Amino acid sequence: MPLSVLILGGTTEASALARKIAGDPRLAPILSLAGRTTNPQPQPIPIRAGGFGGIAGLVTFLRREAIEAVVDATHPYADQMSAHAVAACRETDIPLASLVRAEWPRRADDQWQVVADTETAARALGDTPRRVFLSLGRQELHVFATAPQHHYLARLIERPEQETLPPDLRLLQARGPFDRIAEERLLRDERIDVLVSKNAGGMATYAKIEAARALGLPVIMIARPHKPAGAVVPDVDACVQWLHGLAPRGV
Repeated sequence: MPLSVLILGGTTEASALARKIAGDPRLAPILSLAGRTTNPQPQPIPIRAGGFGGIAGLVTFLRREAIEAVVDATHPYADQMSAHAVAACRETDIPLASLVRAEWPRRADDQWQVVADTETAARALGDTPRRVFLSLGRQELHVFATAPQHHYLARLIERPEQETLPPDLRLLQARGPFDRIAEERLLRDERIDVLVSKNAGGMATYAKIEAARALGLPVIMIARPHKPAGAVVPDVDACVQWLHGLAPRGV
């Protein structure tokens, strides 16, 4: 029988892993999505969407579906889901691999102000009105309502659901990847003074960091939270090797 695998996804790495192992006779994968995007991109393996109901719910799912291995390929800032995965896999004695995307390195010509969280980022914008490009997803836009003096441009895949948002906010709906030339044009055309970003890593949205560097714009960079992990794998190929090491031979 092939190895039953649960992939905790929602990232480019999770999608790449799904494509890599689709049709692999040694593996029987399921891709789990948090359900925050109502129209996710098609995937070549079975999908489940929505939360599990905490650690207990995840444990119940793992046992009910007879999962034999878990891959945590969630976003670098999805620390709660990763903590639940570590706890649930420990309780069920199921092997866990964590696909950890490398951070963007800070270069000498980057003008970064690193802050601990979104609330600190909003305060770091200061009292003087500025034109701010928010590139951090839709879940935390409401935080910037505490700094209403600024003009905000936020790029999202889907519109935010929060009732309280900054009063001077314009939404730009788009899905990456983006290229540096287009990002420079966007920052210039919108007369952006400062970029607020999470250090997501990867190449899909790195162009905005390159554009800010080229234009000499400051970046308020929200640091990554501590993210519990299992066996850390650096990329999709290493993850596939890890799974093959667990899979039965001769399948």
